[in-house]
Amino acid sequence: MTDLSLLNQVTAFISIEADMLDFEEYNAWLDLWSDTGVYIVPIDPKETDFANTLNYAYDKAEMRRLRVNRLLSGEAVSTQTTDKTVRGLSRFRILEDSDSHVSVRCAMYLSECRHGNLKSYPADVTYKLVKTDNDFQIEEKVIRLQNSDAYLSSIGYIL
Repeated sequence: MTDLSLLNQVTAFISIEADMLDFEEYNAWLDLWSDTGVYIVPIDPKETDFANTLNYAYDKAEMRRLRVNRLLSGEAVSTQTTDKTVRGLSRFRILEDSDSHVSVRCAMYLSECRHGNLKSYPADVTYKLVKTDNDFQIEEKVIRLQNSDAYLSSIGYIL
């Protein structure tokens, strides 16, 4: 049986994260992460050995900070023509629950508008969240883009 209270809590946390990214609240987004957390966008959506394979992103804390600094500084040329992103999240499922962690999988539909063209990036997203006193921190976020092994135009924002 699913713990609906826990499901509601993780759904709210992940929805807030998506809102922060869509509204470019990148510094607040950094605060959602544990110090050892890893943000991963694999090229092969079936890959599980992320540390030993090529990924679009494999960001630990320092790389996440550098990515955010680049986005906020205007140096990320690929984001200068992106008017807006919108994330839709659905199909939340708790995969694992322990005293210290909870793992959750959901679907994400990210839309971007660039040069007046609307593009969509559907993905399965898996989170490993550390339980804190009354909230969570992200320990791992894996974004498996549906079309990750096809040609992707430059994605300069955080998925």
